Amino acid sequence: MEFVPGPAVHRVLCADCGTPIVPNSANLCVACLRNTVDITEGIPKQSSVSFCRNCERFLSPPQSWTLARPESQELLAICLKRLKGLNKVRLTEAHFIWTEPHSKRLRVSLTIQKEVLTSTILEQIFEIEYLVQHGQCPDCTKLAAKNTWKALVQVRQKVSHKRTFLYLEQLILKHGTQKDTISVKEVRDGLDFFYSQRSHAIKMVEFLAGVVPVRSKGSEQLLSTDTHSGTANYKFTYSVEIVPICKDDLVCIPPKQARQLSNISPLTICTRVGNSFQLLDPATLQSCEISAPVYWRAPFISLATVTDLVEFTILDIEPSGAVRGKWVSADAQVAMSGAFKSHRSYGDQDTIMDHENSSVSTQIFHTRTHLGAILQPGDTALGYHLSHANFNSDDFSSLPSSRIPDIILVKKTYPNRRKKNKSRNWKLRSIAKEAGEEGETGAGRGVVGRMGGRDQKKVEEDYERFLQDLEEDPELRGTVNLYAAKDTKMRDATDGARKKGGQYGMDVDEVDTSNTTVVDEDEQDAEEEPDFPAVKLEELLEEFDEMTLGDSESP
Repeated sequence: MEFVPGPAVHRVLCADCGTPIVPNSANLCVACLRNTVDITEGIPKQSSVSFCRNCERFLSPPQSWTLARPESQELLAICLKRLKGLNKVRLTEAHFIWTEPHSKRLRVSLTIQKEVLTSTILEQIFEIEYLVQHGQCPDCTKLAAKNTWKALVQVRQKVSHKRTFLYLEQLILKHGTQKDTISVKEVRDGLDFFYSQRSHAIKMVEFLAGVVPVRSKGSEQLLSTDTHSGTANYKFTYSVEIVPICKDDLVCIPPKQARQLSNISPLTICTRVGNSFQLLDPATLQSCEISAPVYWRAPFISLATVTDLVEFTILDIEPSGAVRGKWVSADAQVAMSGAFKSHRSYGDQDTIMDHENSSVSTQIFHTRTHLGAILQPGDTALGYHLSHANFNSDDFSSLPSSRIPDIILVKKTYPNRRKKNKSRNWKLRSIAKEAGEEGETGAGRGVVGRMGGRDQKKVEEDYERFLQDLEEDPELRGTVNLYAAKDTKMRDATDGARKKGGQYGMDVDEVDTSNTTVVDEDEQDAEEEPDFPAVKLEELLEEFDEMTLGDSESP
């Protein structure tokens, strides 16, 4: 086989340094060409970006403020907009160079191309340094200047607890609705949200109507007017009232309205609350869904709330065959939890409830429940004791005694798990970090519970009950964001002093240990329920507060 040599490569000497190169239009090597022509000329090597530490937003030229994470595409776009002269070259690549999280400088590497001579394209990589300058955006400036709001949303619910607003706060955080709020104020029966624009307030009202059953009404107040130009300055107020029916409440529907709702039994319990609420008859598993407009045409209130629930022990349970969704009808024999306590374990007789000290505590009750799929003999359930109940309701008084059961079971509970007093491995976020820092997002308690005073202890109890509902209800847990608590510390169970557990710790009240020796031994011997719906690790989110450019604060 005959060898065929390839074509000869002709080379010339570089006009400046004399290095042999492939001929080009400039007859210069790459090094000499870069020394001769600088394609980065006209592009500044240093620049600055404006950052608002209050709302954690960057200034996107010319006037908009954008929320951007460190080293994100949004922040890179903001940095590139600050450069002049990029329109004269071709940008092929741009990326951040790593800096310390607390650094006030950003480093960006750019790769550009430009045609310097005829058919000669030069590529160059260079670095630009940005200085992060702290300032205030117009919204935060108005917030610091007090009484500059243009629209107000007043959210109210006439109930005795704060659990609805605790849940509403988590929904607002999950959907990011708080970003346009300039201030939040707690009042007696709800919250006030302040906005700088009317459109932001309307957006909040529409969001509330989509997650809870409400009715709203708007009004406006004239501040000033210009007769020459025909313009006027108004302040707008929107009143939003939430239906006073909460999950697990005992409800007595008016008989006339019950007949209109597929002739359901008037005595029901509330099983779900969304933009409408669902009522269930535990005896027949018949349910109905009531929307906000239907409710406000003929409003009614709850007979009893979760604070009136009593613990019962399941002695025997037998499914009756009726099944509807996750509910299974069953006949149950129950007794009050006090029936299985020794008299020595009561300790101080003054702390015993009336129904625990009477002969009713040892009585066995027969009832029909909708919890046949999850209850087993020996379990503990919470329910309403209606045998000797006295409600201030004409609708309840009109019911025949044959239609009123002795016991209505509502949900399963896990008392042994609560006695262990284990600290939680998760926590929730709040709209404000501290009581005085309005308009921020942090990990501390903020919006609900600021008023303090005599209601502070009650708010803490409502918050603890809300955390327990999240633990025991996976469906409710799926509607909020849970964050991993990295700073959780195990608590000494023998510590009797009351400690503040913050977001994820349980409060322990100080008790007299002289009369509770038997109780403590029983609690130590009690085993945790195996079917306790613990929060799994994959349900938790990680916090990224430490990656912000502002001064990070420990949650």
